[in-house]
Amino acid sequence: MNLTTARSPFSVSSLNNGDDRKFSLGGCSSFDSDSVASRSSGVFSGYDTLDTPPSYDFYTNTEVFGRAKKSRPSLFQLHANHQDDPSPPPLYEEPSVDKQSLDEDEPIEPPPEPARFGWAQGVMIRCMLNIWGVILYLRLPWITAQAGIGLTWVIILLSSSITGITGLSTSAIATNGKVKGGGTYFLISRSLGPELGGSIGLIFAFANAVAVAMHTVGFAETVQALMQDTGVSMVDRLNDIRIIGVITVTCLLAISMAGMEWESKAQVLFFFVIMISFASYIVGTIMSATPQKQARGFFSYRADIFAENFVPGWRGPEGSFFGMFSIFFPSATGILAGANISGDLKDPNIAIPRGTMLAIFWTTISYLIISATIGSCVVRDASGNLNDTLSSLSEDCLGIGCNYGWDFSDCIKNKTCSFGLSNNYQTMSLVSAVAPLISAGIFGATLSSALACLVSAPKVFQCLCKDNLYPGIGFFGKGYGKNNEPLRSYLLAYIIAICFILIAELNTIAPIISNFFLCSYALINFSCFHASITNSPGWRPTFRFYSKWLSLLGAVVSVIIMFLLTWWAALIAIGIIIFLLGYVLYKKPDVNWGSSMQASSYNMALSQCVSLNQVEDHIKNYRPQCLVLTGPPCTRPSLVDFISTFTKNQSLMICANVITGEPSPGPVDSAKSSPHISWLNKRRIKSFYHTVVADDLRVGVQMLLQSTGLGRMRPNVLVMGFKKNWRKAQPSSIENYIGILHDAFDLQYGVCVLRMKEGLDISRTMQAHVNLGFETEQGLDTRSSTTTTSATIDTSLDPEALMAMSQPTSVFQTRQGKKTIDVYWLSDDGGLTLLVPYLLSRKKRWGRCKVRLFVGGEAQQIDEQKKELKALISRFRLGFQDIQVLPDINGKPQSEHIKRFEDLIAPYRVSSVQKDGQEADETTKEFSWMVSDEEFETFKAKSLRQIRLNEVIQDYSRDAALIIVTMPVGRRGACPSPLYMAWLEIVSRDLRPPVLLVRGNQENVLTLYCQ
Repeated sequence: MNLTTARSPFSVSSLNNGDDRKFSLGGCSSFDSDSVASRSSGVFSGYDTLDTPPSYDFYTNTEVFGRAKKSRPSLFQLHANHQDDPSPPPLYEEPSVDKQSLDEDEPIEPPPEPARFGWAQGVMIRCMLNIWGVILYLRLPWITAQAGIGLTWVIILLSSSITGITGLSTSAIATNGKVKGGGTYFLISRSLGPELGGSIGLIFAFANAVAVAMHTVGFAETVQALMQDTGVSMVDRLNDIRIIGVITVTCLLAISMAGMEWESKAQVLFFFVIMISFASYIVGTIMSATPQKQARGFFSYRADIFAENFVPGWRGPEGSFFGMFSIFFPSATGILAGANISGDLKDPNIAIPRGTMLAIFWTTISYLIISATIGSCVVRDASGNLNDTLSSLSEDCLGIGCNYGWDFSDCIKNKTCSFGLSNNYQTMSLVSAVAPLISAGIFGATLSSALACLVSAPKVFQCLCKDNLYPGIGFFGKGYGKNNEPLRSYLLAYIIAICFILIAELNTIAPIISNFFLCSYALINFSCFHASITNSPGWRPTFRFYSKWLSLLGAVVSVIIMFLLTWWAALIAIGIIIFLLGYVLYKKPDVNWGSSMQASSYNMALSQCVSLNQVEDHIKNYRPQCLVLTGPPCTRPSLVDFISTFTKNQSLMICANVITGEPSPGPVDSAKSSPHISWLNKRRIKSFYHTVVADDLRVGVQMLLQSTGLGRMRPNVLVMGFKKNWRKAQPSSIENYIGILHDAFDLQYGVCVLRMKEGLDISRTMQAHVNLGFETEQGLDTRSSTTTTSATIDTSLDPEALMAMSQPTSVFQTRQGKKTIDVYWLSDDGGLTLLVPYLLSRKKRWGRCKVRLFVGGEAQQIDEQKKELKALISRFRLGFQDIQVLPDINGKPQSEHIKRFEDLIAPYRVSSVQKDGQEADETTKEFSWMVSDEEFETFKAKSLRQIRLNEVIQDYSRDAALIIVTMPVGRRGACPSPLYMAWLEIVSRDLRPPVLLVRGNQENVLTLYCQ
């Protein structure tokens, strides 16, 4: 396309031979051809915009140094016509770096790049080191003796299956979007939400901090044992462990705080030490056994030893499959060590799945190899005595050692054997070609695990602190240096570790820590299952090798193992999680991470709404589902509070707002519901909020009446405030207001109108939108959504300012005490007039109020009518006891009150504007909205009834907490709007208590029957 021939108000220069790919618009400075911004003679316009090609910048929250982030043009900028919109949106322009200014200024260097690790160094090695531990060296040979090689393999494979399933779930979650720092906490919280994520994050960080002490004490005990063998001691055994432990953890803290690069180098060093110890062990199994080693039970590879050790040989109180499983399983944990430093990985989406799964694979292979090899080389029982050789005098030789010239029968019979798989925990040192290398491996395993936990705990805790889910922990979230190291969290983890090292007795704490880790595994598996089962479109992990049912199995098995390990520790762990979960549920932090819980809530709500359509409505289940015309809810808090009183946890409430104007950016932005929903939530109002943009108020309400709701969850009662300033309003505004009532009746809605003496609209005292359809004190312009009621009112609704304002109080927020709710049931509307006070009386705030029911009647039949009404009320089971029949309700009102009504309606009568000599019919046609003399006389009886009703209410209900009156109905097209408005005015005039005018849709909402 030749830009110079395009029909456009812009003059476009030709391209520069395609070399620089730039063009100029109307004399403006040149832009890249990828730019979609257009300018015309220096005048900016938000509509001179081209569609943009897909760009990474449109979907990311981060910026690249030295290049401004691009932004996508809005739909209004692309779609709207600037000729029709006097206030166009701002110009869309891709920001670009001013190269000239960059040349003039000092060269700006990019910030230092933090150290990032790949899948091998960052995840696989770290996880392998954390999985390998003391149990590998000191307990695996003993477990092999107890369970036999066959069942030991079953234990290893079962444990690895559980951790493998968890690894698959972790991989799926880690590849469902960009992963930041926070590790396990980040994965669970962003998947299941802050409630479970926050609780597991706190205990997981604490468990890692205590695990530092556990591994450090394991190292200190080994060092102390070596010192004891050489006769060296500082104080005594317990204090030696404490001293060595404190020194060790201090050194580990120094390595950690030096930076992740130093910590990673230390981990690689430990990894090589462990690999050398493994090599020494494998070489030792091949070497021929010396007499000293044979006396201790080592005979190198022997088929009969393998066959003997393949079957179980249970001994002692722990001699069972689950006993051995509970001892071994903690050695299979540690698979989350790599995920816990997710913020320090180059590409977590690749590193976590690959590194974690390979770590599980190689550690499982190592466990299987060590179990099989040591079970093929070493017998279960040996004395260690070189004199226990088999002689010709030996009779009844016991044990497999007899086949190789050794008689261990005495120690076997007496159960005094000190060596062999069943008796000596240091069997791997016996088998190893160089025994000290096994001690070095133990040191490497314990120190690497301690170092991994010392790094994991602060990293997880830092992310938790930044989310501010719990009070008082934000101090520890501050990061330092290019790697954003949480030095304060490091010190906190160090202090916790020191405290438990000084105790030096962790036998009762270890099961709790194991259960905390298992809780994490269970929740990770459940997160994957839950995200999959909700079918959320946002669940799109790039790692495909997972199964939601395997994840569920992993979650269930993890919980079962918690109780198999230590049932009381499992109860403690679950109890702590429930307590922390309850706290977050109570506080309801203001975070939104798109969790699977939100997707699940949507699925359940959708399913329940659809299921409601399968059954017809029944009178017994009728609930007043209210569409409340509040405008912005913050401007009419009393109306919101009153309706919420009887709908909260009971029925549907929808606060509705009509923004008048064209669907342009301004009104659409005003219609955003987020700040209003936040205001409702802050006030603890359980309500929906719905906004429409329409040409005028009545059209907007018609849209709301016909379209609001979903299935059976649709409003059936329209609630609005009384138009207090109707006499100062324009005639079209009165027509709109009364027209809304007629529209509601036409659509089979019940109607409630609330009037308070002080009014409902408080927009004069706050900065907010003012819905002009109701109570502004100035004239109404139905083509504008807002008006300035005073110079201090800002018509722009700032969400932050709205939330910052203190919540206004209303009379409906306090307990009403021993007052009365007076109900004037003068016309049968189906029972809505009775149902509303009944629902109010069930609430605590109104529970002490007595409901009084007033009905009209004849003086000669008061007793009969009262008896009949009591019988009806008792059958309705409403519990109203105070019923009064008003015989004088149809009497003639006082003359001064009639005069006041006539004065009220006088400005709206045709006679008030009729000119001399002009026919009445001509005046009526010219002022069709006014009340003619004929109409006034036609409805005179009904007008007098409303006047008389106000007199009765004045006599009986001056001190009531609430007055509920059956609202009169004006016939559409026959009753003029000003006259109808005068009826509503005169009924509720000069009353101190709030007045609720109620009219049902003439269909039963109460029933006498049980079916």
